[in-house]
Amino acid sequence: MNSGTNTVAFHTLGCKLNFAETSTIARLFAEKGFEKKKFEEAADVYVINTCSVTENADKECRTIVKQALQRNPEAFIAIVGCYAQLKPEEISGIPGVDVVLGATEKFKLLNYIKLSGKSQHAEIHNCEIEEADFFVDAYSVGDRTRSFLKVQDGCDYSCTFCTIPLARGKSRSDTIENVVRNANKIAADGVKEIVLTGVNIGDFGYGQYLDGDTKKRKDYQFLDLIRELDHVEGIQRFRISSIEPNLLKDEIIEFVAHSKRFVPHFHVPLQSGSNTILKKMKRRYQREVYADRVEKIKTLMPDACIGVDVIVGFPGETEEHFMETYQFLNALNISYLHVFTYSERANTEAIDMDGAVPIQERKRRNKMLRILSAKKLRAFYEKQKGKTGEVLFESENKNGFMFGFTQNYVKVKMPYQVEWCNVSMPVQLLDLDEEANMLGELVQKHRLSEATHLNFP
Repeated sequence: MNSGTNTVAFHTLGCKLNFAETSTIARLFAEKGFEKKKFEEAADVYVINTCSVTENADKECRTIVKQALQRNPEAFIAIVGCYAQLKPEEISGIPGVDVVLGATEKFKLLNYIKLSGKSQHAEIHNCEIEEADFFVDAYSVGDRTRSFLKVQDGCDYSCTFCTIPLARGKSRSDTIENVVRNANKIAADGVKEIVLTGVNIGDFGYGQYLDGDTKKRKDYQFLDLIRELDHVEGIQRFRISSIEPNLLKDEIIEFVAHSKRFVPHFHVPLQSGSNTILKKMKRRYQREVYADRVEKIKTLMPDACIGVDVIVGFPGETEEHFMETYQFLNALNISYLHVFTYSERANTEAIDMDGAVPIQERKRRNKMLRILSAKKLRAFYEKQKGKTGEVLFESENKNGFMFGFTQNYVKVKMPYQVEWCNVSMPVQLLDLDEEANMLGELVQKHRLSEATHLNFP
């Protein structure tokens, strides 16, 4: 293989963790001399990193493979990731796929690349998920402003709707030392913000990792990790991507409230506001715990942004259960929702449960919560008007405008200024445009001391 002239393109589906892992795989290709192309361009190799949470994963994967082959009919097509672990035979039947790699093999992709012509049948290389018992670190590059840093993988929870433990295996974590080392590498590249990612990052330190030939139980926790990361020079902001309410301890909230670098933005999965449905989902908390976490955050950080994951149409969810969720969310001091429509997943407990909710009813409930989310977000933004926050601007020029986020995740729109790219600027938050972006005005130095700042350290 004359790898110096070969090209590769990547397409990532799903979560921030997948984006971090795709970047790491891309760096492996770069080390072998491959030139990275955009997925919309012709390339010798196309790598598609899949997600098991995505609805219609098979249809989506087929469409993306077809698009790649239209750009280069002789391209080598590799499918990796969660869907590849769960449904390898299904994927191998997609015309044009050359190799399917599961949880432990995706980082060995270069060992399977063949550029001597299309394969007649796709090769499958995946393991029993019990063998996915080691940690592979990863972080994203390419965006000067923000990087996704993987700190944990897998999950020991047994939620009845979820396939992630089947796709990624048991919970396991990186070492604190290596996470800090990677954070320093990211800082050296000029990145200003790191988003900590994983499947269940609040479980950091409780899993097992491979140390040489010996598995050792870790004796540290997520709080220990973020305390160390708070000292990393060069990174202005750390965000916690998502953390389970039962693992979001008081000590973590209190630490963020007084942190130098961790921002007041929390994403906390709820899934249902009905204790009956939470029990059927085998979630490890009740709604009262969730409400307590929100109150704790808002007491210490009144301007904190809180995002919520919620599932509608779970088996057995009656109209009364759904309205419990709706009213609970409506009363909570939260900022936005990520709404998921329940869909049946093979090899989960929920698929055999009685009380399937009709598809049209699932869609109706989804729409109701998306409307509620828009109202919540607008109300949150309205409360920020007139205040001043540090906005970290991104590099992209969109029709003469640029965008950035405050510490508490307010999206701000300003006229494009190239010198502001990847720079934090003090901005007074003025009003919302028709797309619910916050319009802002740069605060001059002589006005900065008079400004009303967002209510956190």
